[in-house]
Amino acid sequence: MPTCDVCGNDYDKAFTVSMPDRSGTFDSFECAIHALAPRCGHCDCRIVGHGVENDGHYYCCAHCAEHSGPSTAAYAACAIGSERAS
Repeated sequence: MPTCDVCGNDYDKAFTVSMPDRSGTFDSFECAIHALAPRCGHCDCRIVGHGVENDGHYYCCAHCAEHSGPSTAAYAACAIGSERAS
């Protein structure tokens, strides 16, 4: 039976997530998120969803991006505007 890379649980319904730079076997989305999701550059939470990316930095939301500097705030405002237009 496959074993989860994070918690070590043997589970017959485990799944593999493959990314260009790494992969892993997990028994739950919780473990996959723990191992693979990036952390917000401001509040350090795991980013589950789209988030905001600017200049190689990741943020969970526009609010956190705005607290990280003027260039990021401008990008975050632009990202918010494009979401509203959709």
